[in-house]
Amino acid sequence: MRKSILLLPVIALLIIACGKSKTEEKEVVENTDQKDVSVKTAPNTLSQQEKEDGWKLLFNGKNSEGWRGYNKDSFPSDWKVQDGTLFMAGSGRGEAGSENGGDILYDKKFDNFHLKLEWKISEGGNSGIFYLGRESDDYNFIWETAPEMQVLDNEKHPDAMLGTDGNRQAGSLYDIYPAKPQNAKPVGEWNQVEIIVYKGTVVHKQNGKTVVEYHLWTPKWEEDVANSKFPELNENWADVAKEGYIGLQDHGDDVWFRNIKIKKM
Repeated sequence: MRKSILLLPVIALLIIACGKSKTEEKEVVENTDQKDVSVKTAPNTLSQQEKEDGWKLLFNGKNSEGWRGYNKDSFPSDWKVQDGTLFMAGSGRGEAGSENGGDILYDKKFDNFHLKLEWKISEGGNSGIFYLGRESDDYNFIWETAPEMQVLDNEKHPDAMLGTDGNRQAGSLYDIYPAKPQNAKPVGEWNQVEIIVYKGTVVHKQNGKTVVEYHLWTPKWEEDVANSKFPELNENWADVAKEGYIGLQDHGDDVWFRNIKIKKM
């Protein structure tokens, strides 16, 4: 009898402790869910906090407002606004792009900025995101003037095996600096990327990780460009503009872009 009486307080404490643990666990789950709901926004929209922080949408998800073809006055007919994305259907012509497509750009120049967007590529696909681009009758493609954050199916496109040390894989500064760690998601999944440009410092982020950092107009920059394929294409390629256009590439493959937003710095 005495043993039973002595055990009662212990049992009661264990019951209370277990009940508290379950309650605390439930509160953590509920708080996490509430937090997730508060920060999520529909595609191609800005949260109230983003608006207050100075972010601006470059694509509204409904039409091509603000966008046009490279060296063109209008938006190419082969680019489509489809299901809330900027979509280019593959032509199979590779770098030449579609006959009524080609590279597109947002019709405003930026210098110091923080850019965010999402991309999704088709199997074996290739595309790119350009910044600080220039237009000229001397050039047919924006890549002839602008740094490119590579968009690629790393598993099946041959470019993933070319270049040096993986510098043509997704997230890389194409043919110059490889994305490390290489964390691109598989074909069919959305990749979240960011490009930060501030007084010559450039950062590429891919799926939450900084994968590239470099500095424009420095002796090291000029040396690294000299070791790439670009001097053969344009001997002045290293002289990147201090202000320029943001562009998206038609490389002949299905590619989707959405949630394109920018903040001036």
